[in-house]
Amino acid sequence: MLSIVVPAYNEARTVEEVLRRVADQELGGPYEVIVVDDGSTDGTADLAEALGLAEVRVVRLAPNRGKGAAVRAGIAQTTGEIVVIQDADLEYDPADLPRLLEPLRRDVADAVYGTRLRGGEPQRAHLFWHYAGNRFLSLLTNVLFNTTISDMEVGYKAFRGDLIRSLDLRSDDFAFEAEVTAKILRRGVRLYEVPISYYGRTYAEGKKITWRDGVIAVVALVRYRILP
Repeated sequence: MLSIVVPAYNEARTVEEVLRRVADQELGGPYEVIVVDDGSTDGTADLAEALGLAEVRVVRLAPNRGKGAAVRAGIAQTTGEIVVIQDADLEYDPADLPRLLEPLRRDVADAVYGTRLRGGEPQRAHLFWHYAGNRFLSLLTNVLFNTTISDMEVGYKAFRGDLIRSLDLRSDDFAFEAEVTAKILRRGVRLYEVPISYYGRTYAEGKKITWRDGVIAVVALVRYRILP
């Protein structure tokens, strides 16, 4: 069984298309999609349910608690041997799902991260300060944990189900990416990266992460390098 967690906050414009594209993929077996609506006010959850896809179930949180809280709530509902985080905004294309799953299914990896910074997949030009911040956070991760991640902040991540469900994850906000990375690296897991396409959004198009989230990620990396 494959579990796909889709955190969503006010993604009415894209959530249906994301779920349709997931359904169109050859995923190699049974799967479940858990859409976690994080207090949306635009009908995101209703649209996801109205599609009537048997594999999709919707979990509603209220009020809005943050991406980390939504992902944690979704993980708690999973049953799969593999758990994937698939954002609802179409920045990451579900067509890349088979590529993300392959190292896990070959049993050479415990976690697989997509990377927007290695390989030849289509890339929308990044917002410069987001790009610079992401490179800094990836470098800090590498220094703190003696690894070579190129894209720590990427939202497209896959894990062995027993691994991700065993972690004591606490972040409610975008610090989730730093926390989960720190905690799996402290366990010495086999972490792979695979190139993915990236269709990034501007703030006018709905992008939510800001420089403040970068500061929070720095704090989280340092904290979880030292503390459990």
